[in-house]
Amino acid sequence: MKSAVEQLSTYKSVHLNHRNIQTHFIGIPLIIWSAFLLLATVRVPLGGLGETSLGLILGVLVLLYYVRLHLKLAIGLTLFLIPVLYTTELVSHSANPIWLALGIFILGWVFQLIGHRYEKAKPAFVDDLNQLLIGPFFLMAEVYFMLGLEKSLNEEITPLAIAKRRAIEAQKKL
Repeated sequence: MKSAVEQLSTYKSVHLNHRNIQTHFIGIPLIIWSAFLLLATVRVPLGGLGETSLGLILGVLVLLYYVRLHLKLAIGLTLFLIPVLYTTELVSHSANPIWLALGIFILGWVFQLIGHRYEKAKPAFVDDLNQLLIGPFFLMAEVYFMLGLEKSLNEEITPLAIAKRRAIEAQKKL
């Protein structure tokens, strides 16, 4: 498994433009919420204990992955994900949750694509699908950095991200 520094520096290498990051603060939460809404519509039986949603199961697994990457960032992501799981569970029982999820999912991706036009770089997941999981992790890291937390992590990933971006730009010129 790649380290948090490696994952974050790779993601940040195509997220250096401030406007791109701003659009991601809208797009990624919309995509996450809509994905968990879709997953909440899939019910998983728990034997004599009733049932739960696939969203809750996946949410726990993703949080465990984040804990393995970086405990402090995982705490922030847990605080973000709890209301996501709660609200998507509620909405999953309403009329047409799948259509709502699809509409919000598309809107989230519109914001993402607009951001990458500012960045003039393709999204990170194009080369590595695991980067789809790193998007929320990256945003939480950015929140921590804005709050003055995890300064050493920021100081470690930013030069690596810039170097990776330079390598990407050099490859484009070939």
